[in-house]
Amino acid sequence: MYKNLRRVAVLLFLLSVAPALPASAKKRNKTREQEKEISESTPAILWRNPGNIAARDLFYGAGGKGHQPHTRFRFIKEDDSGTNPKFVIQDENGVKWKVKLGPEAQPEIVASRLVWAMGYFTDEDYVVSLLRVEGMRRLNRGQNLVSADGSMRNARLERYLKTEKRIGRWRWRQNRFSGTRELNGLRVLMALINNWDLKDGNNSIYEENPPEDSRGRELHYVVSDLGASFGSTGAGWSHGGSRGNLRAYAHSRFIRKITSRYVDFATPTRPALIYIFNPKQLTIHWRLRWIGKHVPRSDVQWISRLLGQLSPEQIREAFRAAGYPPEQVEPFAQILQERIAELTRL
Repeated sequence: MYKNLRRVAVLLFLLSVAPALPASAKKRNKTREQEKEISESTPAILWRNPGNIAARDLFYGAGGKGHQPHTRFRFIKEDDSGTNPKFVIQDENGVKWKVKLGPEAQPEIVASRLVWAMGYFTDEDYVVSLLRVEGMRRLNRGQNLVSADGSMRNARLERYLKTEKRIGRWRWRQNRFSGTRELNGLRVLMALINNWDLKDGNNSIYEENPPEDSRGRELHYVVSDLGASFGSTGAGWSHGGSRGNLRAYAHSRFIRKITSRYVDFATPTRPALIYIFNPKQLTIHWRLRWIGKHVPRSDVQWISRLLGQLSPEQIREAFRAAGYPPEQVEPFAQILQERIAELTRL
């Protein structure tokens, strides 16, 4: 019965892909044209040596304690992009923040801490356990997550940086770092945290030009949306099971195959069969499965050596930073530690 259902799903998928290909090709060509406009003379960076990983603060992450959100906020506007409720606020110091609500808010905090600890660039994200916003307006999405008094729980706040400008996006399959150990290490990290939503639209190229930095202008390649993590290995029947779900993460498969040359990971896997009724999303996620496959074993070993420098307490701090209760912090951290140990044994 299940095999027959899978055959039907594959057939429907193939039928759905055919008409979608021309539009998809046009979109890819447009992306390539945008990327060509980015100056080739500007240094492009995906990874920078993190130095002493054991000394990195996984509670505050990339922004550190000094950049954490303040106490007073006012509403600016709603952001209709993506699938999760988002809006922009400003604090009493004039700093703008993008607020994300829903099931992606907490896992994104943990994921950003781990990715940053390994030397990759991430947004400056924080969780505010109880957020109150002056002038809060009714949201088109996520209003059910706002209490009657206008407060919200476990909201993720992403800091807007004046020295940073998003100038485009990068593609997993073809980019300046294709074939490098740094890009392959990032593929391993995505499998480690079960980040299955690896579509190119979740990747950003930021132009960085910090005035106090002698390095000058740089292009930072960032996975800017890490919210679909710590749940199932693919798009599930519901958001609740595929993001920040301890049970789903605990029961998911991590490594599928190991050879002398490469390692295959389970994430990202095919989406749930219900996606046959959403051909566009089915096509997108079906094509992502290669990202977790055939990762060179030597590159897996390289990133595993970096991961092995994290202490159990640092890992716990990342989950505490996301506002997970103590009864979830320990099991989440334990699973992650076991996965890292599995990598270091390769």
